Amino acid sequence: MASTFQLEIVTPDRRFFEGQVERIVVRTIQGDMGILKDHMFTVSPLEIGVLKIKQNGKYKEAACAGGFIQIKEDKTTIITDSAEWPEEIDIERAKAAKKRAEEHLKNPQENTDALRAKAALKRALTRIRVAKGE
Repeated sequence: MASTFQLEIVTPDRRFFEGQVERIVVRTIQGDMGILKDHMFTVSPLEIGVLKIKQNGKYKEAACAGGFIQIKEDKTTIITDSAEWPEEIDIERAKAAKKRAEEHLKNPQENTDALRAKAALKRALTRIRVAKGE
């Protein structure tokens, strides 16, 4: 059996995940990072992206809206604004958010914040990808 470590993922609304895992893959601001048991101590900001969790030999994915990760030898904690399993994602809502963000970027108005629109687009694309299992 593979070595495991404790993973806790917390959002403002709930404890999204808590359990023993074999590996996780997260998107940090410096790129994807794979984490196994006994990983060196690390604290890093997270990008919007797909979070992959390996548990009992199988991977499952979730959409993660950025945040922070703290890695210790035997416990990793992720604090994020939002995390969703594929079955929790309303794909039509995600497609509508994608369309709105693309429209804001295509035809910026005086009050349009390009960084916010880009982040909204990235969140929508991540949610769509996770919901479709791509």
